[in-house]
Amino acid sequence: MPTHPDIVNEIWAVTTGEAGMANQARGLAEAVAESTGWPVVQKTIGIPRPWRWLPMHWMPRPLDRLSPDSDPLVPPWPRVLITCGRRSAAASIAIRKASAGRCFTVHVQDPLIPPRYFDLVVPPRHDGLRGPNVLPTRGAIHHVTQAKLDQAAGQFRNQFEALPRPWIGVLLGGSNRTMTLTPEKTRQIGEQLAIAAHNSGGSLLITPSRRTGEANTRVLAEAIRHVPHQLWQGEGPNPYFGILALADYLVVSGDSASMVSEAASTGRPLYVIDFGRYSKRLARFHRELREEGVTRAFDGSLEHWEYEPVDDTREVAAVICERVTDER
Repeated sequence: MPTHPDIVNEIWAVTTGEAGMANQARGLAEAVAESTGWPVVQKTIGIPRPWRWLPMHWMPRPLDRLSPDSDPLVPPWPRVLITCGRRSAAASIAIRKASAGRCFTVHVQDPLIPPRYFDLVVPPRHDGLRGPNVLPTRGAIHHVTQAKLDQAAGQFRNQFEALPRPWIGVLLGGSNRTMTLTPEKTRQIGEQLAIAAHNSGGSLLITPSRRTGEANTRVLAEAIRHVPHQLWQGEGPNPYFGILALADYLVVSGDSASMVSEAASTGRPLYVIDFGRYSKRLARFHRELREEGVTRAFDGSLEHWEYEPVDDTREVAAVICERVTDER
């Protein structure tokens, strides 16, 4: 496909560096790269004060005002630019203008400014954002791919095989703005997990997150001590992808739409731990997936059911590829 001298066949994933944002942007970029063969370039930028507090379409000359430690955003511009997170929107607007519209700009999540500033906006459907260039997703965009799962399966299978099946994979998060994971709640979760392992004759494969906290992790370890398990406590490689690849059941705490979305992409029976009050947006996310038969609430019991894997990332990537390769 021919390109303008100031445009190269690359895919930039640009964020302000938060892990969740960077993973979503890179995950979508990698999915586009699977079809196009174009290289992915990940960049991190900083938006200084006072601009970081304001709507990003108000920021004058954004490319001249980035923090000194930002990765350079200079031509030649990429054929596709993917941003994620409100503050990265300023760079997308500027590059779209600088490239005279030849760079196809995609913004993941609600940019909190009119969607017309981008070629495509990809928010989760529970945000309620609609428009002619808006493509809502059922879950969060993520960087889980079959290739990564296959690699992780090979890496962790021997580590898990000494444990009896079924393998109950547990992805545990922690407190957020509306929910608090306390040691008492963690003890209750641990007791329910132990019941599930005992009644099924299986074992627990657990990876907590940084938000879980050391105190809660210790309480969890105590609660499950009498059943076969493997609890990752920060030593050695994190088995997160190995659990997604190999577990027979998945149990995920509901504080993270990203973790639930990643688990839902596997098609495995998926239980959600509800340990607190959800925000309105997150409550809608969980309600819709349960109504569609993707998830169920976890109460210590296990059943097998099937659903079509939630694969938003590749579906959005297909739309991007179609629009980009259809010469504009």
